[in-house]
Amino acid sequence: MGSVLSQKKDFFSYLAQTSPAPLALEIASAKGVWLKDTSGKKYLDLISGIAVSNLGHSHPAIVKAIKKQADRHTHIMVYGEYVQSPQVNFAKKICQKLPKSLNSIYFVNSGSEAVEGALKVAKRYTGRTGIVSFSKAYHGSTHGSLSVMGDEALKMPFRPLLPDVTILPFGDKEAPQSISKHTACVIIEPIQGEAGTMVPTKSFLQALRKRCNETGTLLILDEIQTGFGRTGKLFAFEHFGIIPDILTIGKAMGGGLPLGAFVANKKIMSSLSDNPALGHITTFGGHPLSCASGLAALEVLLSKKLFASAAKKEKLFRSLLKHNAIKEIRGMGLMLAVQFGNEELCKKVIENCIKNGIIVDWFLFRPDAMRIAPPLIITEQEIKQACKIILQSIKQSLS
Repeated sequence: MGSVLSQKKDFFSYLAQTSPAPLALEIASAKGVWLKDTSGKKYLDLISGIAVSNLGHSHPAIVKAIKKQADRHTHIMVYGEYVQSPQVNFAKKICQKLPKSLNSIYFVNSGSEAVEGALKVAKRYTGRTGIVSFSKAYHGSTHGSLSVMGDEALKMPFRPLLPDVTILPFGDKEAPQSISKHTACVIIEPIQGEAGTMVPTKSFLQALRKRCNETGTLLILDEIQTGFGRTGKLFAFEHFGIIPDILTIGKAMGGGLPLGAFVANKKIMSSLSDNPALGHITTFGGHPLSCASGLAALEVLLSKKLFASAAKKEKLFRSLLKHNAIKEIRGMGLMLAVQFGNEELCKKVIENCIKNGIIVDWFLFRPDAMRIAPPLIITEQEIKQACKIILQSIKQSLS
């Protein structure tokens, strides 16, 4: 490894940048809920790489599974042609934990790709073109997923996008009436992530499900952020008493390696396999290392029942984060938003948290709120430590 200075210089010289001012922390290692930079400074990770590292970093079961699979083989063929044990075993395990109607998985590389595949299969299966999504929705940044994003500022520079997309107000009880027999699918996050962890009412999602049934419209639930235990259930839709026609998953799915998928009934999914054949293809989707890692992560999550403690840990965060500057804490389980009065204060608090050794973040569509989404393995003592530093950082930001 080069010096800190040369690495940062090369970072800005050779890597495409996603913003004018990236954090540019130089992380040398990560274990559990802790990151360590090249100077030896430790940071408590309260965002899990944006809801990815649900089991923390360098979990021994995941590392062991990756090494074991690497000794067998890595990529051998494009997805769907060969019988590969990591894919088969992981797909079977996921389907066993889902409702019986969700029994067929298509592996891809990421959440955005999962959304692309879900939109395609919905249009193909229904023969319709209309797509409904919701205000402040985030489903990824590829062209199809960008088309169903609920924020115009990020979409406008890239238009034209997919036609026939309708954006409805999230949570509006009248919104389901806009769904018709022209609508191929409705795509929605059961809990909106980048809008600042917005939780809809149970009645809203149930009305949406009912209207989709009435019109023959497929309901796509985007559980890319909420899935794999983050909200206190294995999947967030379990909180709301509904079952989607298509489920999109990603982020924590791969145990820290790149992996995504869309899941549906075999009858729906089979519409991609013929007329034309190869209606959807991917080279690296369901990569053997990622599937081995993901299966190991899911087995630990289930055996340790890590999602069962998320509600208790949520209560601890809520009880400790008391300050006049905090207007509200929203969310469910370990997917929380700390709402401040304005964007400037939120930005200062986040900057001070990072200086003080706590990794937090803001939301794309809610820059006046701070994200808290730690690994599910975080202990009560670590939560207490984190909250103490957050309150200290708020005090510094107000002085």
